[in-house]
Amino acid sequence: MNLFSLLGKRAAANNPIKIGVIGAGKFGSMFLSQAQKTPGFHVVGIADLNPEKVRVSLADVGWEPEQYGAQSFDETARFGSTFITDDAEALIKAEGIEIIIEATGNPAAGIHHALMAFDHGCHVIAVNVEADVLAGPLLAARARQAGVIYSLAYGDQPALIAEMVDWARACGLKVICAGKGTKYLPEYHGSTPDTVWDYYGLSAERAALAAMNPQMFNSFLDGTKSSIEMAAVANACGLSAPDDGLLFPAIGTHELPESLKPADDGGLLATKGTVEVISSIHRDGSDVANDLRWGVYCVFEAGSAYVERCFADYGLETDSTGRYSAMYKPFHLIGLELGISVASAAIRKEPTGVAGGWHGDVVAVAKKDLKVGEILDGEGGFCVWGKLFPAKKSYAMKGLAIGLAHHVKLTRPVKQGAALTWDDVEVDDGAQAVIFRREMEKVFS
Repeated sequence: MNLFSLLGKRAAANNPIKIGVIGAGKFGSMFLSQAQKTPGFHVVGIADLNPEKVRVSLADVGWEPEQYGAQSFDETARFGSTFITDDAEALIKAEGIEIIIEATGNPAAGIHHALMAFDHGCHVIAVNVEADVLAGPLLAARARQAGVIYSLAYGDQPALIAEMVDWARACGLKVICAGKGTKYLPEYHGSTPDTVWDYYGLSAERAALAAMNPQMFNSFLDGTKSSIEMAAVANACGLSAPDDGLLFPAIGTHELPESLKPADDGGLLATKGTVEVISSIHRDGSDVANDLRWGVYCVFEAGSAYVERCFADYGLETDSTGRYSAMYKPFHLIGLELGISVASAAIRKEPTGVAGGWHGDVVAVAKKDLKVGEILDGEGGFCVWGKLFPAKKSYAMKGLAIGLAHHVKLTRPVKQGAALTWDDVEVDDGAQAVIFRREMEKVFS
């Protein structure tokens, strides 16, 4: 509860946290809007494949041109400004960098940048949850070996959920279920970049004017992003993944304790201690009352008759038995909140969520009948969506991780709705991401 005062001390000592940002999309831009206002922060450099787009984004979020006018990393040290580059590796190697924010969204790039950052003594904030779910447990282990912090990104839903879970457990409460809200219908699993805007109620022309990427937005719609985020939560919190994918029950915040409890107690869950995503609309398309579309939640159990009475005495909303209650946050502000992770890693040497084991995994599932020779186009594309499985089940079935289902060729046909396996595709065995994923499976299976 004292991060701001500690940042003030860094600023007063003229020793700000030196930050490198890789990827200046929406999440990165939102962080940059706040970084200039936060004492004790110095964004030394921003690496992006499109440097001119970075300049446009910085102007849009309120930076003055002189703030990003440095012509080299040496100039940033002298003038306290920011250098823009397309060379992420040069940024990682720049003198004095303490924190790398990896926000590319590309799992292979995320692994590459994280490992390089560890080698150069930099902490890593993984906005790139795709990379974390592909190999987060092994990345966390490598960070520990290097003596640095590897962390989920505060402001993104997995880290906010992990915070709630930690709060409940530190209070001595048993966590029954944790997760987030979204808009969901079963038909969304088949959505493609060609159909996504119809579901969002937008025209393709309007989306293009707003520079909205249809494949990225489709990954949120078709269930892939929800699966990825819940796998990250399961791995960070030691929670289990549902045996056959998320249920997406349509419930509001007032129904959390009654619905998200074990089936033996009248709820929807197969077991205690799991993750789940709730829908903001019913299966007929009507709105759920008190929906949690943008928020996060944690359901917990009293554990004794005395604590049940305390729940009642202090006005907690519970299930009909009084045993289960829940807390929730109705929003998340993604990059606007990311500074919490930066300050926590650099000053306290603590992550805001980190994989402690391999409990959940996301496997590519065919959106249509796939033919031999087809090239998969990754999450949010035309070919596959990502489904959450327990890691043990994914490993046993040789499931193809969604993070590797991009630019790979099918070697045999796969029916619509079937999970893909390593044996269904032709992978580059020499690729760093493939090697690292296989090592992660071997170490943590």
